[in-house]
Amino acid sequence: MKRALNGETLAKIDRIVDAHRGELGPVKLMLHDVQHELGYIPFEAMEKIAEAAGVSVAEVFGVVTFYTQFTTEPKGKHVINVCLGTACYVKGSQAILDQVCELTHTAVNKTSEDGLFSVDATRCLGACGLAPIIIVDGQVHGNLTDPKVLNHIISEIKLSEGIVL
Repeated sequence: MKRALNGETLAKIDRIVDAHRGELGPVKLMLHDVQHELGYIPFEAMEKIAEAAGVSVAEVFGVVTFYTQFTTEPKGKHVINVCLGTACYVKGSQAILDQVCELTHTAVNKTSEDGLFSVDATRCLGACGLAPIIIVDGQVHGNLTDPKVLNHIISEIKLSEGIVL
């Protein structure tokens, strides 16, 4: 679904692009700044970045789709990354992913209808010694072998958002 961006959002994109205009290799910097500011990278931002960097929109889109840190869809208020790397997977991360999806009513690599949660299945997150792990809003939770712990983490978020359990 294509969303029309409002003037304020377009102005933010323009400020970011202008701040990096003329730099060498600015595409990733601009993309990072846009995503940091907006939470995702809309197509309009890719068009402006391409123009400022003197490259095609296809090249910018290629960068966005190559790097997993970039997203073209808005994320939920709370982002949950579930590691499916080898160490985590052999210690049960698929069951964790299934439980996260069930508890948040969110499909894998999607955002819940209420915009509260995004659930992303990821490759190795670099904390194999703590396997299995998830990252919730930037905070690492390791050694998640007890389903009750995951239930507690999600319940705490819901309670903080005023959702009655």
